[in-house]
Amino acid sequence: MASQFLRTKSIDKLLAEAEEPGRRLRKTLGPWSLTALGVGAIIGAGIFVLTGTAAAGEVLQVHSLLKAPLLSVILHGRHAVGTAGRPGAGPAIALSFFLVAVACGLAGLCYAELASMIPIAGSAYTYTYATLGELVAWIIGWDLILEYAVSNMAVAVGYSAYFDSLLQSFGLSLPPKLSEPILNSSLHLTGAYFDLPGFVVVMILTVILVVGIRESAGANNLMVGVKIVAILIFVTWASSHVHPSNWKPFMPNGWQGVLTGGAIVFFTYIGFDSVSTAAEECHNPQKDVPFGIIASLIVCTILYCTVAVVLTGIQNWQSLRNAAPVANALAAIGLTNVERWVTIGALTGMLSSLLVFQLGQARVWFAMSRDGLLPRAFSKVHARFRTPHVSTWTAGLFVAIPAGVFDIGTLADLSNIGTLFAFLLVSLGVLILRRKQPDRPRAFRVPWVPFIPFASVACCLILMASLPVETWLRFLVWLVIGLVIYLSYSRHHSEFGRPPTTEAGQEATADASPSGR
Repeated sequence: MASQFLRTKSIDKLLAEAEEPGRRLRKTLGPWSLTALGVGAIIGAGIFVLTGTAAAGEVLQVHSLLKAPLLSVILHGRHAVGTAGRPGAGPAIALSFFLVAVACGLAGLCYAELASMIPIAGSAYTYTYATLGELVAWIIGWDLILEYAVSNMAVAVGYSAYFDSLLQSFGLSLPPKLSEPILNSSLHLTGAYFDLPGFVVVMILTVILVVGIRESAGANNLMVGVKIVAILIFVTWASSHVHPSNWKPFMPNGWQGVLTGGAIVFFTYIGFDSVSTAAEECHNPQKDVPFGIIASLIVCTILYCTVAVVLTGIQNWQSLRNAAPVANALAAIGLTNVERWVTIGALTGMLSSLLVFQLGQARVWFAMSRDGLLPRAFSKVHARFRTPHVSTWTAGLFVAIPAGVFDIGTLADLSNIGTLFAFLLVSLGVLILRRKQPDRPRAFRVPWVPFIPFASVACCLILMASLPVETWLRFLVWLVIGLVIYLSYSRHHSEFGRPPTTEAGQEATADASPSGR
C-alpha cells in the first residue's frame, strides 16, 4: 500500500490519455481567451470592496485561540487572544497591490512551467500526480474541490445581496424570504425559504459550461469587457475629483501598514490558477497557458493599482472602512450614475468569477475521475458538446444548493488556505521535475531556480500561518474526510490499485516502479 501512495504517473501517459477519443475535450481556446479567463477569475467584487478595507485597516476582536492567527498562537500563546489592530496601508495600498502581485507572480511562474510540460485538465492535481505521487495528488485534488466550491458558494451568496441592491436602485426588490440563505453564519434559522438568486445564477452558468467551452469563454469575454468598462468609467469620472492632499502622508503606517494591506488583498489574486485547468482545451497549451497566466496577472495588477490610486485620491483613506468603499466614495462626491455602473461592474465581476471557478472545479472532478480516483461517470464527455457534462452538473449542484441554504461567508478562509496549499505543492513540483527529468522539453522555464520556487514556498507558508486556527482545523477535517474516501474507494479504483490487466486482457500501461518512470 505504501508504495502505491508514492507512485507517480508518467507525463507521457497523462498526455496520451488526454487524446483518447472518448474522453478528449474540444480544443478551442487561444492565448487571449485564457487571459480573459484569468482576469475573469481574479477581478471580482474584491476590487470594489477590499481596496478600501486594506487602505483603512481593520480592528479585530479575537475572543478565543481558535479565532487567532496560527502564527500569533505559536509566538504568543494565550496572549494571542484580545483586540488586534490591523493598520491600514493608506494611499500606499497601490504599493501593497504591486507587492502582492510580485508574490503571486512567483507561484504563477511555477504554474506556467508545469502547465507547459503537462497541459492537462486538473491543474495542481495533475502536476502533483506526476511529481509527488498518488496520495499527495488525491489530497490536492480534494483540496481544490474545496477551494473552488467554498469560494463560489460565498460569491453566490454575495451575488444575491448585490443583485437586490441593484434592483432597489430602480425601485424594485426581491422578497427577503427568497433572497436570503435559510441559515446564517451561526447556523440559526433566518426565516427565509431559500436564496433563489444565488441558486439560479450558478445553474445558469452551469448550463453555459455544459453547452461548450467556446460559448463559456465567449460569455466570460463579454463579462470581462463589461467590468473593465465599469472600472474605466470609475477611473475616468472620479479622477477629476482627486485631491492630491488625500495622498499625504502616502504611508501613514509605514511598511507595517503596506504589508498588512498586502495580506488583506492577497486573496484577490488567487484566481489565476484556474487558467491552468483549461490547458487541455487550448490550441497550443505549451505557449498559450504560460501567456494566459502571466498576462492576466499583469492586467489585473494594473487595474487594481489604478483603482487604488484614484480611490484614495477622492476620499481620505480613513473613511474607506466600509462594505462598499468605491460606491460610497462615489456617492459622497455626487457621482450617483457612476455608482450604478460600479454596482453593475461588481455583479459582472462576480458572474465571471463564478463561471471560471465552476469551469475549474468541473475539470478537477473530470481529471480525478479519468485517473480512477473518483467514479468513472465524472469523466464522461458529452457526445455533441465535447464537455465533461456529468462533472459540470455535479459541480453546479455541489455549489448551488449550499449557496441557497447557508451563509458561508465565514468559511471563505477555507478557500484561501486551500489555494495556498496548492501553490506550495506546485512550486515544489517544479524543483522535483527539474531534478528527475531535467532533459524533458519545457516551452516555458522558471528563471533563477531554485530561488523562485523556494521564495514561492516561503510566501505560501507565511500567509497560511496568518490564517486563524479554526481555519486550519476545518481544513484538516476536510482532508481527513478525503483520506477516508481515498482509503475506502479511490486507491482500489486507481490504475495503480487495479489488477495488472485491462478489461481487454492486455497488460496495463501503468509502470510498476514507485517513481513511475
